[in-house]
Amino acid sequence: MLLGAMLGTNDLMKAGAFYDEVLGTIDMVRTMTVEGEIGYGSKGGSSCFWVLTPFNKKPATVGNGVQISFQAPSNEAVDHFYQAALSAGGVDEGAPDYRYRPHYYGAYCRDLDGNKLHVVHEANPS
Repeated sequence: MLLGAMLGTNDLMKAGAFYDEVLGTIDMVRTMTVEGEIGYGSKGGSSCFWVLTPFNKKPATVGNGVQISFQAPSNEAVDHFYQAALSAGGVDEGAPDYRYRPHYYGAYCRDLDGNKLHVVHEANPS
């Protein structure tokens, strides 16, 4: 069972400001801040996503083929996540749209360190 996911950053304060804004669009909040890392999760819940400076003190790098996916509560939240990411300095990797399956609405972007993020809402077919 997966407990959570983490991404490295080279500037924790800037990454924290980015993720505070972007993850707020899908009802995630900062759940912890300790030296070298920030955790996010649902209000009153445990951390399930962290952004951190690498423990080995070497620069954080992105992984080719690596992405973190976030579930949004609505298509509008996908749009807000994507717009917040771009407004906060993120880079477009695929504007919000339907893709893959009839009810799958998602978008792609990169954070300030180049980590790939995916946000999706998949409505239950009626």
